[in-house]
Amino acid sequence: MRAAMMGDNCFDVYERLGRAYPTGNVVDTGVNLRKLGVEVSILSATGSDFRGQMMRETLGKLDLDLSHLKVLEGKTAVTYMDMEDNDRIHGEYDEGVLGKMQFDLEDQRFALDHDLIHSALWGKADQALCEIRKQSSIPISFDFADRLDHPLVEAMEGIVDYGFFSYKGQRDSWIEAFLKQRVEKGMRQAIATFGKSGSLVYDGEHYHEFGIFPAKVVNTVGAGDSYIAGYLYGLLQNWPIHECQKLGAKVAAQVVAVFEPWGEGELYR
Repeated sequence: MRAAMMGDNCFDVYERLGRAYPTGNVVDTGVNLRKLGVEVSILSATGSDFRGQMMRETLGKLDLDLSHLKVLEGKTAVTYMDMEDNDRIHGEYDEGVLGKMQFDLEDQRFALDHDLIHSALWGKADQALCEIRKQSSIPISFDFADRLDHPLVEAMEGIVDYGFFSYKGQRDSWIEAFLKQRVEKGMRQAIATFGKSGSLVYDGEHYHEFGIFPAKVVNTVGAGDSYIAGYLYGLLQNWPIHECQKLGAKVAAQVVAVFEPWGEGELYR
């Protein structure tokens, strides 16, 4: 199985703690998928600075396909972070070269040579995904984060097959109706994650609910992306929804137990 991660990358920098690591939605999701055994390609753009070099070296050592990770003249994107009670706090964001990142026809053709394409809200891939959808029925997943009212939610109707949403709360009638509407508008499955309260999936007929696995939390960064990686692995294996949720929760529990946005070692299952 091959999965194309199409979108953003950046460095999270904790100036107060003197720590930093390469990250970004498609990077975190892609690395965790690779650790699960899926061949992963990164389609993105990084800078020509030292952080861009570190990004390429780190992902290369993790055996990701970087043939479509472009190097643009300028700075790699940076998010300045801090911690409070083991929970990450997002500070200022310097977009760097991502401000001029584009996905051309060659990128689109390359993405089509995979079994699944994943992107996210800040990945600037929405127009490319629309073009890809005109050419193929390849499954497309998309992380809308906690922006449930973002214009892209409606703009990507009929494009995205598997939509992931982070909901600040627990299962209630509002989120049930929201997920149901997303499927009625074209998604195959709409997935909401609730942090400590697990996840909920609507597939057009039924709701599927799953909890979490206990973990000693070191840093909550990467929890959502790692859940998505586990869930997508299950989709690629044609697992039942419950099993996709279970692996997503298991991978997320392993990731929040370390400081970086992906777990240690290679085997999660």
